[in-house]
Amino acid sequence: MTAVFADYLAQEPLASALLAAALLGFALVGGRLSVLDWRTHRLPDRIVLPAYPAAALLLGLAAGIAGEWYRILGMLVGAAVLWLGFGALHLLSRRGLGLGDVKLAGLLGLYLGFAGGTALWWGPFFAVVLGGLWSLALVLAGRATPASSVAFGPFLVLGAALALAVLA
Repeated sequence: MTAVFADYLAQEPLASALLAAALLGFALVGGRLSVLDWRTHRLPDRIVLPAYPAAALLLGLAAGIAGEWYRILGMLVGAAVLWLGFGALHLLSRRGLGLGDVKLAGLLGLYLGFAGGTALWWGPFFAVVLGGLWSLALVLAGRATPASSVAFGPFLVLGAALALAVLA
């Protein structure tokens, strides 16, 4: 367990419960979106968009109850930075990165921003490395070409989870 989340368990029980609910939401929504994207190359708005206010509310209340108001700003900055950054990448190459990935990145930015700047940086980095390694393995195995499309959502979720688990 990481230091950020361990601090909450040692503090206010309500803050701990809210953080646990937010992380459960991360796991459920992230898992569902990963499976859908892997199978269909789609990240449905009907799942991604409602997760924004749910995550913001749970994480924001946990931060407020724990007296760590700066985490709310971190969440908002994290969501904005990842949404804008991935949005710019989408505009540069619409075939490479879908708008669903942009929306998912913003959602994950709430969690990563809550955890801090280190997690916010490393989450997307892990996603790119893991997605790149998977793509390379597919090409080397002859199951894909460099022009093949690979679902990136599962790697976004995995990269964020790895950053939250290891670095937060």
